[in-house]
Amino acid sequence: MELMYKWVIPVGIAVIVATIAIVFYIHKKKGNGFVDGVRVANTSKIRSSKLYQTLSLQYKVFRVLLVMGLIGSMVSALVLTARPYKNDDIVSGVKKRDIMLCLDVSYSLYDLNSEITDYLKGVVQGLEGDRMGISIFNTSTITYVPLTDDYDYVLQKLDELGEYFALQKEYYEEYYLKYGYYGTIPDDKEARYEEIMEKLEYYDAGTTYNSFLKGSSLIGEGLGSALFSFPYIEDPDRTRVIIMCTDNELNDYMPQIMELDEAAQSCKSHKVTLFGIYPSEDKFYLPEEYDYEECSSEFKKAVEMTGGKFYVRTKDQPVSEIVKDIQKQEAMLVKVVMARQPLDMPRVPTIICLISLAFFSLAGLVLQK
Repeated sequence: MELMYKWVIPVGIAVIVATIAIVFYIHKKKGNGFVDGVRVANTSKIRSSKLYQTLSLQYKVFRVLLVMGLIGSMVSALVLTARPYKNDDIVSGVKKRDIMLCLDVSYSLYDLNSEITDYLKGVVQGLEGDRMGISIFNTSTITYVPLTDDYDYVLQKLDELGEYFALQKEYYEEYYLKYGYYGTIPDDKEARYEEIMEKLEYYDAGTTYNSFLKGSSLIGEGLGSALFSFPYIEDPDRTRVIIMCTDNELNDYMPQIMELDEAAQSCKSHKVTLFGIYPSEDKFYLPEEYDYEECSSEFKKAVEMTGGKFYVRTKDQPVSEIVKDIQKQEAMLVKVVMARQPLDMPRVPTIICLISLAFFSLAGLVLQK
């Protein structure tokens, strides 16, 4: 325990001593000699009586209590005025994560993307202090949601993406698989087809820009774009995470600006951790053209290069379990903040002051009688 205003103690004691000295001086000046009244003779017999001795002892005890109560209340009052305190070190973990969701929006991934966006709605509702953004890519990348802690806005955009993936599924299963790209759509389904295509073009106009020249599913460029969506990329104060969902089926017509391994290396150098979510083999698109193991091992290597984890979405490991595990991994990476603040400690001197005042009052009342 320390005193915030230590000077109060010596100043207070000096004032008390000076006051006692003045009172003693005035009392001595007046003198204790007999001034007026009738003197009583032969008081020794009274003083030797048992009652007198009892009352005399009682008087002395209460007089001591009176003095002790007075001294105790004055000293404790001085201590309270000096403000006793101790320094309290408060250590707290502040969650300062930037989470970028990076989705390959190729039509082959609508099921996995839909599951991710649907589950993340619940995750976003439980966030506190983290910022979240969404990046979607195919041929080109769109920063669909810049990093923000406006969780209502993030939830709104996740809802919109959920509708987009539902439209992809409907188009793919109800039209493409049945009629192909240029097949004849039945008259009773043509109106719905036109409606779906109009809505899909709203998203595809950005993510498939120049696809006839560059190709599709440009994984490296998608990851690189998500990485450089983080503001102040050189600032190490925030923990940065990319959750990337792709089947890594690269279909490039010309060299990418940044290949997957280059993008992963850049993530590592900027201390950004990549977590990868990959479809199961039964959901893998065009297995006759792409090798499942080759695509997955390349993506896994890139993920683990950054210190992240690679997940395959299976029946035994749904997206909910994957995201929970990612959150668990990242919970260790928080910034520790320590603040020192004074904590007042008036309890002990206050109790002493109250007890002293009680003794002083009790003794005063008894002596007054």
